Amino acid sequence: MEDLMRLEGKSLKRDFFKYILPAVASQWVFALYTMVDGMFVARGVSETALAAVNIASPFVTGMFALSLTFAVGTSTIVALLFGQKKIQEAREVFSQNMAVLTILSFLITAGVLMGLTGFGRFLGATEVTMPYVKEYISTIAPFAVCFILSYSFEILISTDGYPALATIIVSLGVVLNCILDYLFVIVFHKGVSGAAFATGISQAVVILFYLKHFLGKKGSIKFCRHPFRPALVLRELRNGFPSGITELSAGIITFVFNQAIIRYLNEDAIVSYSIIAYVNAIVIMSMVGVAQGCQPLISYYYGKGEKEKCRRLLRYELCTVAAVSVFAVGSCYLLADKIVGIFISPELTGLRNYSAEVFRIFILSFLLAGYNVVAAGYFTAVEKSGTAVVISLGRGLVMLVASMVILTAL
Repeated sequence: MEDLMRLEGKSLKRDFFKYILPAVASQWVFALYTMVDGMFVARGVSETALAAVNIASPFVTGMFALSLTFAVGTSTIVALLFGQKKIQEAREVFSQNMAVLTILSFLITAGVLMGLTGFGRFLGATEVTMPYVKEYISTIAPFAVCFILSYSFEILISTDGYPALATIIVSLGVVLNCILDYLFVIVFHKGVSGAAFATGISQAVVILFYLKHFLGKKGSIKFCRHPFRPALVLRELRNGFPSGITELSAGIITFVFNQAIIRYLNEDAIVSYSIIAYVNAIVIMSMVGVAQGCQPLISYYYGKGEKEKCRRLLRYELCTVAAVSVFAVGSCYLLADKIVGIFISPELTGLRNYSAEVFRIFILSFLLAGYNVVAAGYFTAVEKSGTAVVISLGRGLVMLVASMVILTAL
């Protein structure tokens, strides 16, 4: 019972920052995984290989989105049960979630590897990029279980009252990823497959640290025997679907833009958009971190019936994303040339200037994105999933595709 009080501190505002700061940091780390791969591949292989990693990135985003859907759905239920002091039931919910995700992970690995060429073509690989895309996906697909479980563990450790520990673990993972990327891509010249292998190994190591927590004595969330309840899976999907759509929206945006660029422009333009996609992922993940970090607190107080505290937490979220949005646009506008320079060689002056120009246009979208993410997250936390789904689908799919169709036609 003492561990449950970790969700309820002396000050609501202090608790808010205690939870969102580690969550935002964790989201940055997850966004950095494919970004780090892209940086090393661009310098250690070629700009074409960078484009291929970007084309393959919706697969990684999709795995994270699936994990997030179940993790947020599970976290919402667990936090509500904590608020109602139903500890054993919360443990059963957690244990079933991990069993379901493990099975889904192996099915994804098998499906992708059996249909690799068709899957690469679906993602937008061309004759030039297809070999790199297949190399990257075939290496990273066997690690699907590590990607999917690690994200879910990270969110549920925060729900268990240890948000700082979650940040430490994911940070260790990205540091290891950087070291292994350097070794496999730059030192051993293993190319795109080396970058993918480095990312997969770092995720596998992270899983061990998470298991140390959940199998240890700290915290309230533990593995336990449980009956399989299909209705619980549906409830988790209903609660987590809006957050999954928010996460997947980055992959959907990348996918839709890649298709349009291939149809109307060329591979060089995909290099430019790859840079935009990486930065966009970091900014959007910052907003997602605010929503996810606050979710256990909102669900906990909603379970206790203290709705005024839920509304106060929402106000804190809206003020935070407003500040983050303005800072992101201002800093990206001023540093556009330097950010582009990280990925593109100095001798490609034309491509660098073009990339910086379109980057400065794209960043204006950051001003409004955070409000949608926070609103969907709030409605998810109080189990009003219908409203959350409308917001998430509208932002991440419907309006995006409609805008792309209209503007490319013009």
